[in-house]
Amino acid sequence: MAKSSYTGGQVLTDVTPGLKKKVFSLGAMTFLIYCACAGGAFGIETMISSAGPGLTLILLVLIPLMWAMPIGLYCSELTNLAPVESGPYVWAKMAFGEFWGFSFGFWMSMAAYLTGSAYVVLAMDYIGLFVSMSPAMIFIIKAAIIILFTIVNLRGLQEVSILSTIFSVIILIAFAAVAFVGMANWQYNPMDPVIPQGEGVMSSWGTGIAVGVWMYCGYVTISFLGGEIENPKVISKGMKLGIVIIALSYILPTLGGIVSTGPWTEWGITIDYSSVLYQHIGPWAGAAFMIVAVIAQFAIFNASIATASRSFMVLGQDNLCPKFLSKVSPKRKVPVWPILILAAVNLILVNFNFEILVTILSPILFVTYVGLSFAYVKIRKDYPVEKRGDLYYVKNKLAPVYICGGPLVIGIISFLVNGTEYFLLGFIAIIAAVVCYPIFKWIYGGLNKNDPDGSPINPKTKLAKGDIGRFGIFFLMFGAIAFLGSFFLAWYEGDWGPAYYLDMYGSGIMSDFWQMIQIARWGGVVMLILGVSLFAAGKKWDPAHKED
Repeated sequence: MAKSSYTGGQVLTDVTPGLKKKVFSLGAMTFLIYCACAGGAFGIETMISSAGPGLTLILLVLIPLMWAMPIGLYCSELTNLAPVESGPYVWAKMAFGEFWGFSFGFWMSMAAYLTGSAYVVLAMDYIGLFVSMSPAMIFIIKAAIIILFTIVNLRGLQEVSILSTIFSVIILIAFAAVAFVGMANWQYNPMDPVIPQGEGVMSSWGTGIAVGVWMYCGYVTISFLGGEIENPKVISKGMKLGIVIIALSYILPTLGGIVSTGPWTEWGITIDYSSVLYQHIGPWAGAAFMIVAVIAQFAIFNASIATASRSFMVLGQDNLCPKFLSKVSPKRKVPVWPILILAAVNLILVNFNFEILVTILSPILFVTYVGLSFAYVKIRKDYPVEKRGDLYYVKNKLAPVYICGGPLVIGIISFLVNGTEYFLLGFIAIIAAVVCYPIFKWIYGGLNKNDPDGSPINPKTKLAKGDIGRFGIFFLMFGAIAFLGSFFLAWYEGDWGPAYYLDMYGSGIMSDFWQMIQIARWGGVVMLILGVSLFAAGKKWDPAHKED
């Protein structure tokens, strides 16, 4: 639907023909969101010992308000306006055109692929606490997990939601037990100390917020399934309820653990949530909780297949990746090839450790979530909420300020304090979209192939009109972040960074802190020069299409 002719109602419905639509209950949608975004409080243990117990609890309350809720609100509104598969790609394309649409779709696809693999690896880490296994046996079990849940997803989204509901109930019961038992055995002041003794607020806050943001990621992924949900308004209701449940499932067990099990400095090292039940009920309760930890990773992996397998579907339909990826099974109405390809990729990625996968993943998520908040503002302008009738939207004129401002502040902080290796590798992953876009555009034709008049190309570059300038904007933005970020990181980590990275990695680029800083700094300079040059060239020789 053209922006200028919009008079109300949904836009871009049924982008991927052949998908089987299902009516979702509020409970089923809430639990699917819970599994896609959380699956338990696992990971918060390191926040307690790194940031301090008091600051951990503060961040677990603050981050949902500043990060999770704004993201949930724009996902809800945009999914109702455009209930399609591969939401981030479609929303960015609606707001900023083909190049940015592809970039956001590519980043979210990478994130979805990495997320699933990371949780399979994490599940095996928990299993390894009980059983000693050879590397070959570990891989066989990983492969069995991937194959099992691939089969579940090949049967259809309804089966995925049923399994997510079962898993969610088990996980929530286990953490409710931790919260109840912990608070019933209250021994320690949860705010003593607020931050670790001898550390500054900046360093403690930075470490805690990086982990906290990771724990509250995943809300955008539900939009990958928008085209298969018959009643998309349930997403907005499920999103609000899901965020509250996720926040409580983090805050209450963590509070129960801190006040009942100490010392707090050992959390994430020798103490975790299972320790609460182990110490106050018995070894069998602790062992049972660890089994739940494994189930939690299965739950997230199961949900991630459903979302990740849809990531390239609409890109294929828009001729920005192989066309066969948009094909849907005539019987089960699911994207068979994307699911099978995802399984093959997962079999490769699970050979890496959890830290490496997360190192690449986190910066991609930060950039994508923040960028989509600005796409939300642009779409509000192009498709005014006053014309949408009964479609869900945030009924407040200041909503864009809140929805953009919160993620922007949290995202910038997280991107910078997550670690220099995160910062550097994240940039490599982000730039990969710019490398892949022209290749895919040249090979498959892009939007021009389906709509030559609406999406004209530059005959010289064979890219969309205005793409040279868009490349320039991309390099200007990320070049500035890389250049300025290198100085911040040199100040933030300079006193301890060299020794830390050498000890952590031993050898290679990531072991040399100052080399990473120089790569980021001079890489930023190169991108800035390239950005200015491309932007100027685009203005002169490659003006954008008037509709863009």
